[in-house]
Amino acid sequence: MASDERAIEGLLYAYAERIDLGDFEGVADLFAHGLIAPFPGASAEQRVEGRDAVLALYRGTTRLYEDGTPHTKHITSNVIVDVEGERASARSYYTVLQQVGELPLQPIISGRYHDRFHRIDGAWWFDARVIHVDLVGDLSRHLLIDLG
Repeated sequence: MASDERAIEGLLYAYAERIDLGDFEGVADLFAHGLIAPFPGASAEQRVEGRDAVLALYRGTTRLYEDGTPHTKHITSNVIVDVEGERASARSYYTVLQQVGELPLQPIISGRYHDRFHRIDGAWWFDARVIHVDLVGDLSRHLLIDLG
């Protein structure tokens, strides 16, 4: 149903908007009933499940600046949504741009999200997000960890 697809796309775009605003509480809210696998094949111990764990993940890995934002723009594109009853999946691309201090505007990372969703009381929620990293640039001013 088209309205289900739009609702799921809205979750994808809300994630991008909230992280760019430095709203880690809002990002965590999106995963109140779900988990993030930071890379394909992540073990159960490496997955981050539930609101509190997702909040801790973003607070512990993403650099914020004086204005409270990470000075990024997450662009989500090539969205493909498949809905099957109370469950859905989506595949999309992401590209993260950043400009800060001496770092000119540039793409710093891009890849793909493979997401699953489930409906609870009529509302769609993230069930699982797997993050695929395809291209990596200068992440030194964005992440507090090394992906490497």
